[in-house]
Amino acid sequence: QVQLVESGGGLVQPGGSLRLSCVASRNIASIYVMGWYRQAPGKQRELVATVTSDSSTNYADSVKGRFTISRDNAKRAVYLQMDSLKPEDTAKYYCNVKPRDGRNYWGQGTRVTVSS
Repeated sequence: QVQLVESGGGLVQPGGSLRLSCVASRNIASIYVMGWYRQAPGKQRELVATVTSDSSTNYADSVKGRFTISRDNAKRAVYLQMDSLKPEDTAKYYCNVKPRDGRNYWGQGTRVTVSS
Protein backbone atom coordinates (compact mmCIF):
# COMPACT_ATOMS: atom_id res chain seq x y z
CA GLN A 1 0.00 0.00 0.00
CA VAL A 2 1.12 3.58 -0.71
CA GLN A 3 3.00 5.09 2.24
CA LEU A 4 3.76 8.60 0.95
CA VAL A 5 1.45 10.61 -1.30
CA GLU A 6 2.55 13.88 -2.90
CA SER A 7 0.32 16.48 -4.49
CA GLY A 8 0.32 20.08 -5.65
CA GLY A 9 2.54 19.92 -8.70
CA GLY A 10 1.62 21.44 -12.01
CA LEU A 11 2.43 24.06 -14.60
CA VAL A 12 3.23 27.59 -13.49
CA GLN A 13 4.74 30.66 -15.14
CA PRO A 14 8.10 32.04 -14.03
CA GLY A 15 7.65 34.12 -10.91
CA GLY A 16 4.60 32.16 -9.87
CA SER A 17 3.98 29.95 -6.86
CA LEU A 18 3.04 26.39 -6.03
CA ARG A 19 2.52 24.54 -2.77
CA LEU A 20 3.45 20.88 -2.55
CA SER A 21 2.01 18.52 0.04
CA CYS A 22 3.05 15.09 1.22
CA VAL A 23 1.15 12.90 3.66
CA ALA A 24 2.69 9.86 5.32
CA SER A 25 0.66 6.77 6.15
CA ARG A 26 0.16 5.83 9.77
CA ASN A 27 2.03 2.57 9.29
CA ILE A 28 5.29 4.53 9.20
CA ALA A 29 7.03 4.79 12.57
CA SER A 30 7.64 8.04 14.44
CA ILE A 31 9.01 10.48 11.87
CA TYR A 32 12.29 12.28 12.44
CA VAL A 33 13.02 14.06 9.17
CA MET A 34 10.72 14.99 6.31
CA GLY A 35 11.94 16.61 3.16
CA TRP A 36 11.74 17.28 -0.52
CA TYR A 37 14.13 16.28 -3.27
CA ARG A 38 13.90 16.89 -6.98
CA GLN A 39 15.19 15.37 -10.17
CA ALA A 40 15.23 16.84 -13.65
CA PRO A 41 15.84 14.75 -16.80
CA GLY A 42 19.53 13.99 -17.20
CA LYS A 43 20.38 15.22 -13.71
CA GLN A 44 20.88 13.52 -10.37
CA ARG A 45 18.34 13.75 -7.61
CA GLU A 46 19.14 16.69 -5.34
CA LEU A 47 18.04 17.91 -1.95
CA VAL A 48 15.62 20.81 -1.93
CA ALA A 49 14.72 21.20 1.74
CA THR A 50 14.30 19.20 4.94
CA VAL A 51 12.63 19.76 8.27
CA THR A 52 13.12 17.78 11.48
CA SER A 53 10.58 16.89 14.14
CA ASP A 54 11.62 19.96 16.15
CA SER A 55 11.17 22.22 13.08
CA SER A 56 14.84 22.67 12.27
CA THR A 57 15.11 23.40 8.53
CA ASN A 58 17.73 23.06 5.85
CA TYR A 59 17.60 24.40 2.29
CA ALA A 60 19.58 24.02 -0.87
CA ASP A 61 21.36 27.25 -1.76
CA SER A 62 19.44 27.45 -5.02
CA VAL A 63 16.08 27.77 -3.26
CA LYS A 64 16.94 29.81 -0.16
CA GLY A 65 14.70 32.82 0.17
CA ARG A 66 12.19 31.43 -2.31
CA PHE A 67 11.01 28.11 -0.84
CA THR A 68 9.65 27.42 2.63
CA ILE A 69 9.30 23.96 4.12
CA SER A 70 6.97 23.18 7.00
CA ARG A 71 5.34 20.19 8.63
CA ASP A 72 2.25 19.24 10.57
CA ASN A 73 3.12 16.38 12.88
CA ALA A 74 -0.50 15.66 13.79
CA LYS A 75 -1.37 15.26 10.11
CA ARG A 76 1.91 13.49 9.35
CA ALA A 77 2.35 15.97 6.52
CA VAL A 78 5.13 18.08 5.05
CA TYR A 79 4.64 21.07 2.78
CA LEU A 80 6.83 23.01 0.40
CA GLN A 81 5.75 26.54 -0.44
CA MET A 82 7.53 27.55 -3.64
CA ASP A 83 7.56 31.23 -4.57
CA SER A 84 9.35 33.17 -7.30
CA LEU A 85 9.64 30.01 -9.35
CA LYS A 86 12.25 29.81 -12.08
CA PRO A 87 12.49 27.56 -15.16
CA GLU A 88 15.41 25.75 -13.51
CA ASP A 89 13.03 24.61 -10.77
CA THR A 90 11.35 22.36 -13.32
CA ALA A 91 11.68 18.78 -12.07
CA LYS A 92 9.89 15.89 -10.51
CA TYR A 93 9.68 16.54 -6.78
CA TYR A 94 9.87 13.64 -4.35
CA CYS A 95 8.79 13.53 -0.74
CA ASN A 96 11.22 11.81 1.63
CA VAL A 97 10.55 10.58 5.15
CA LYS A 98 13.06 9.25 7.67
CA PRO A 99 11.57 7.70 10.82
CA ARG A 100 13.62 7.39 13.98
CA ASP A 101 14.02 3.67 13.30
CA GLY A 102 16.49 4.49 10.53
CA ARG A 103 14.34 3.50 7.57
CA ASN A 104 13.91 5.68 4.51
CA TYR A 105 10.74 6.20 2.46
CA TRP A 106 10.15 7.88 -0.88
CA GLY A 107 7.00 9.05 -2.60
CA GLN A 108 6.29 8.51 -6.28
CA GLY A 109 6.86 12.17 -7.07
CA THR A 110 4.87 15.12 -8.36
CA ARG A 111 5.88 17.07 -11.45
CA VAL A 112 6.57 20.79 -11.41
CA THR A 113 6.96 22.67 -14.68
CA VAL A 114 7.92 26.34 -14.74
CA SER A 115 7.46 27.77 -18.20
CA SER A 116 5.95 30.72 -20.00
